Amino acid sequence: MRTLIYTAFVSLDGVVQAPAPEPDYRNGGWTFQGIDFLPEVYELKGREQEEAGALMLGRVSYQAFAPVWPTMTEEFPKYNAMPKYVVSTTLKEDDLVTDWGETTILRSVDDVAALKETDGGPISIHGSASLARGLADAGLLDRYHLLVFPWVLGAGKRMWSETDKDRQRLELVESESYANGVQKLCYAVVR
Repeated sequence: MRTLIYTAFVSLDGVVQAPAPEPDYRNGGWTFQGIDFLPEVYELKGREQEEAGALMLGRVSYQAFAPVWPTMTEEFPKYNAMPKYVVSTTLKEDDLVTDWGETTILRSVDDVAALKETDGGPISIHGSASLARGLADAGLLDRYHLLVFPWVLGAGKRMWSETDKDRQRLELVESESYANGVQKLCYAVVR
C-alpha cells in the first residue's frame, strides 16, 4: 500500500495559496518576501523529492507546474523523472504536456484509493489545496509535511476543509523550529 503525503507551505491561519507571487492574490510570495531565507528550512523539500515514488497534483496545480517544472532540471530532477498523477474530472489527455514524463489522469477519489493499493513508493502531493482537502475528507491522506510560516494572511485558499466530520488524530513524527520563525511539522495520520 502506498503512502499519500500532502506537503505544503502554510501560514499560521491555514492559508496555502500563492507561496510564490501570483498576480491575482495580493499576499502572493509570502514564503520568500519579508522573511530571511535559510537553506535548512527547505531540507525537507529535498528529502521529499528523494523519497517520493510519484507526484500527484490537482488540475490547477498541474496546469501551473507543467509549463515550468520540466525546465527546472537542477531543482526538480527526480520529480521531473517520476510518474505523475493528475486528479481531475475536466482535464483531457490532449491537455497534458509531452515533456514531463509519464502522466496519468485520475477521475475520482475512488481512483486515488485504488492507486494507494498498488505497490510503489510514497506519493507526494504539492500545491493542490482542493485535492488535499478532498483526500483528507475521504480519509486517504497518510501524512502531512508542513512548513508553517509566521504569517497571518487572512483571505486565501485554506489547507483544511470545513466539512463536518469525525475528529482525526495526527501524531507528530518530526518537528523543528528555525531562526526565521518557520516551523517544520510532520504528522502521520493515526487510524
